[in-house]
Amino acid sequence: MSKPLLEIKDLKVYFPIRSKNLFGGVTKYVKAVDGVSFHIEKGETLGLVGESGSGKTTVGRSILRAIEPTEGQVTYNLDGDAVDLAKLSDKEMRGFRKYMQLIFQDPYSSLNPRMTVRDIIAEPLVAQNLAKGDEVDERVREAAAYCKLNLEYLRRFPHAFSGGQRQRIGIARALISRPEFIVCDESVSALDVSIQAEILNLLMDLQAEFGFSYLFIAHDLSVVAHISKRVAVMYLGQFVELAPTKDLFLSPKHPYTEALMSAIPEVNPDIEMAPVHLEGEIPSPINPPSGCRFHTRCPYTQDICKTKIPEWKEINPGHFAACHFVDTLHLKGVEMPNSEDAN
Repeated sequence: MSKPLLEIKDLKVYFPIRSKNLFGGVTKYVKAVDGVSFHIEKGETLGLVGESGSGKTTVGRSILRAIEPTEGQVTYNLDGDAVDLAKLSDKEMRGFRKYMQLIFQDPYSSLNPRMTVRDIIAEPLVAQNLAKGDEVDERVREAAAYCKLNLEYLRRFPHAFSGGQRQRIGIARALISRPEFIVCDESVSALDVSIQAEILNLLMDLQAEFGFSYLFIAHDLSVVAHISKRVAVMYLGQFVELAPTKDLFLSPKHPYTEALMSAIPEVNPDIEMAPVHLEGEIPSPINPPSGCRFHTRCPYTQDICKTKIPEWKEINPGHFAACHFVDTLHLKGVEMPNSEDAN
């Protein structure tokens, strides 16, 4: 059996908070990511969902080492060789970046307004010295065609395009180095619903064509259901559930997942909506709650939740969750928001 493309073990990302006194020593840490482990198969899309501030973006960027991990292993299996990205030097990492790319959330601020579309798409090739001369132009035209961008657009500047067109430019820039792994960081959240569908379908078509692996970060579960094979649910720096997409939707095993599911709008007017109300705000990652981190907002909390950290365990094949009452709670799922099978 072949190894996964990426294996992440006990990943932690802590940001220091320095004192405002004369010496400026570190007093506390923001525990943005606090010990997550997962893998991504070749050609797979793993969805990552959670509230704002849960650490989703930090996970994606720390894998790419756009943010340096504090601890943990990020193993990239390249042609049979296991490469620990956390141990690569800056020079070695620059050479490795051609295998991994990022599609940004904001299609407006992620494109340099002073560069033409041609230069924006070509930038990874130039920066990494992957092509020169006519080959650069040829690969730019090829990437533009795959992203359904007219060749005449290449001479224009970003201000001339809509949000959806700008995101296509960003996708073309990401794929031009012919990567294997792409982090999609809320890449459709800033777009209209109809444009979201176009971009999602484009990403799925590109995956079918080139075999990309995606880490698809989002807060919209309907979007995640459309594109993901598996989904990880993140809360306050940790994973609380990880499962195949259909299993997660139909049979959630963690109360936080149930609450997220209940927030999905129901298209059938005959079905009464009964959202799960979470009390209060997400706690501070500087001083997370003891025991289960979700206990301060969980409608099912009991005394053990306040003191003991729940075990991360496999309930069904490929379905993991961290809850003390995973075997006794009967949580409500929802029908899959789309009829197509996820990749």
